[in-house]
Amino acid sequence: QVQLVESGGGLAQPGGSLRLSCDASGFAFGRSAMSWARQPPGQGPERVAGVYKDGSGKYYTNHVGGRFTIWRNNAENKVNLQMNDLKPEDTALYYCAAVEDDFDMAVISRYRYWGQGTQVTVSS
Repeated sequence: QVQLVESGGGLAQPGGSLRLSCDASGFAFGRSAMSWARQPPGQGPERVAGVYKDGSGKYYTNHVGGRFTIWRNNAENKVNLQMNDLKPEDTALYYCAAVEDDFDMAVISRYRYWGQGTQVTVSS
């Protein structure tokens, strides 16, 4: 069955860093675009970053651009998110998601498979 397992969340101080990882199985990872989304407390899910099937293209939303970096390893079925210069507003449950088509990453409702999420809390 499809599994997306996130890891690497935790507590960080403002200005600190965390690296999230997502291990995927049960579907054609190399034929899926991959995204990270997050859900802040009391809010709906929002896109964070995504990477094309072959890794050639990436996107970042405005609130994380320049601070977060996404990359994937198709040989290991893994996608990572390096988060630097963390801010309290980055506090959220972070999800890894598989998307059928590269251009579907722009529409969160088209994300096909979701992990269970990993909590990131940024606080002093």
